[in-house]
Amino acid sequence: MSKHADILAMFSLYYPLSAATSNELEKLFDYRSNKKNEIILPVGNIPHYYYFIQKGLWEYYYLADNGDKVIKRFFQENSFVASTAALIQEAPSIFGISCLEAGTYIRIPAKPFRALMMTNIELMKFHISYLEKNWIVDKEPMEISLKYETAEERYRQFKAEHPGLLQRLKQHHIAAYLGITPTQLSRIRKH
Repeated sequence: MSKHADILAMFSLYYPLSAATSNELEKLFDYRSNKKNEIILPVGNIPHYYYFIQKGLWEYYYLADNGDKVIKRFFQENSFVASTAALIQEAPSIFGISCLEAGTYIRIPAKPFRALMMTNIELMKFHISYLEKNWIVDKEPMEISLKYETAEERYRQFKAEHPGLLQRLKQHHIAAYLGITPTQLSRIRKH
């Protein structure tokens, strides 16, 4: 099995890649390891990379004016991660990315990847399919949930959708994701 098998399999879930395209992509892969609590992208920095998590758990977060951390999303093994809007705009990111567990990941430089994507129809189709699935189809229910569901309903939904994450997260991480305090989460869990 190729050392690139996990990431190439994830690309192919969204669109099948030829051997030639896979070979071009592999030239961009930079294998890295991370420590627990390592910050991959500080809030306010201009991002330059896409990431693929091989092992570990990361958070994608926003820092509110009062200093509270609001977790937008958790990413675990076999996930692509980036501050996509900031990458596209080449602007400082309003989000940060940090590691909740030690692990390994592949770093992909954004400019060469995007240049390759603009000339390669397979990567264009991959990118369209990825964005449609992860940033439109999966995101819409989440946006509705945040506006109309109670914290208890959001917690139940989180448990149902991410049962494996509950053991890997601390209570304050789940509370920051749900937009509530750890004390509120304790009350919800008692019910």
